[in-house]
Amino acid sequence: MGLYAPCWANPRGGQAPIRCQLARPAPRPGANARIPGARELAEAEGWDAVTTRRLAGLIDYSQPVLYSHFKGKADIMAAVATRGFEELATRLRMETANVTGAPEVLRNVCAAYLDFARSRPVIYEAMFVLPTKIKFASEETPTALRAAFAELVIALGPDRQKPEFLAEVLWSALHGMVVLVQSERIPATGAEVRLNVLVQKFSR
Repeated sequence: MGLYAPCWANPRGGQAPIRCQLARPAPRPGANARIPGARELAEAEGWDAVTTRRLAGLIDYSQPVLYSHFKGKADIMAAVATRGFEELATRLRMETANVTGAPEVLRNVCAAYLDFARSRPVIYEAMFVLPTKIKFASEETPTALRAAFAELVIALGPDRQKPEFLAEVLWSALHGMVVLVQSERIPATGAEVRLNVLVQKFSR
């Protein structure tokens, strides 16, 4: 099993996945209050504008106080990205909550992923594009990221061959579509057609 497996593998055997719990680690006091300010600044002006000095002024905290919560920009981005993983996992889970394996469920999950990326481009950038301290495919991978990945596995349905790798390929395809559209390498028009092709390829 790969390193994302603890998020979805069934410890009782078989390939029926079970979800990991989205238990958010206890933050340092006051840290959560800083995250919305960082998100708002990044969404308004881009990540280059997010510095501890700017964030301190935005939320009316001194830089020493801010440094007690975040050592620097990388920690701020990681906190924003982690919150994004939680939001993405929740949105995907809404689509897999009732039925699994049906083509419409897979399509809804893929559509929800793409919609999240379109509606949160700056947050998505922190999650999956810009370098951060977050460990992927590691024992240190955040629970929220594992939870989002688990929903892709669940959406593919039970008894799939090498489901973790299949989900990684699906994720890669979705991410590629997001980045190519955002960078205007492929046109935004035709998104529904591409989504239909993708779902058809991954459906049984």
